Amino acid sequence: MALIQQIERLASTASERYLLVYMIAVLVIVTTLVIVFFVVFLKRKNKLLFEKIKQEQAFEAEITQAQTETQEQTLKNIGWELHDNIGQLLSFANMQLSILKMQVADDVKEKFKDTTDALKESLAEVRALSKTLNNEVVLNVGFEKSITNELNRMKKMTFDSAELKTIGESVDFKERKHEIILFRILQEFLSNSVKYSEAKNILIVLDYQPNNLVITAKDDGKGFNLDETEKGSGLINMKSRASLINAQLELTSQPGEGVKLILNYPMATNQY
Repeated sequence: MALIQQIERLASTASERYLLVYMIAVLVIVTTLVIVFFVVFLKRKNKLLFEKIKQEQAFEAEITQAQTETQEQTLKNIGWELHDNIGQLLSFANMQLSILKMQVADDVKEKFKDTTDALKESLAEVRALSKTLNNEVVLNVGFEKSITNELNRMKKMTFDSAELKTIGESVDFKERKHEIILFRILQEFLSNSVKYSEAKNILIVLDYQPNNLVITAKDDGKGFNLDETEKGSGLINMKSRASLINAQLELTSQPGEGVKLILNYPMATNQY
């Protein structure tokens, strides 16, 4: 009788152990399935979020590209108008003054000379400006020469000195449109220096490194508080253009310390 009871207790204990093991196994399986489902859900959610971000970035890039192309076409049209219409009017006015100069007394001719000289300078300025506004002319002239021409034009207007320095060996651009974008960014910087900075000296350095082209532009103007102009259209335009060519743009300034622009353009991915 005692033996039978002992056997029954052992059987009961074994049954409970099997049940416990079974419950633990089920719990482990369920927990594993929940974890796997959660991980898969997170991955899918992150993938969808990443794709959405990529789509938004692509859309923004397309918008920026379209705006840039529109701006380039507008600048080209303005350049043509300056060259063909304004330039012709100035040439005609200069010719008429030259004819009148021959018909006036000698004491008046000197005054005519001052006027004709001013007209000639205006005509030269219009022609130079029309070239820098036309992207086809910039491409034909070349990146560095276009910068030099723009600096010479600015020097005639307001600067005491406007220099371009190069470090390293120049490298041709694979993406020729990138030359235009970099040039337009520098044009925006120079324009702001003339209009707002009251600078007298400006320096642009092109540093051709093995993988990057680092462009530094600095003026000695009055500077400004960067936080107050962070949303200015000029700065937004420069940043938008830089993002199109994967260039890093940094602008630094303090009141009384001038303005400094650093452009880091990845040449390695755009070389022949």
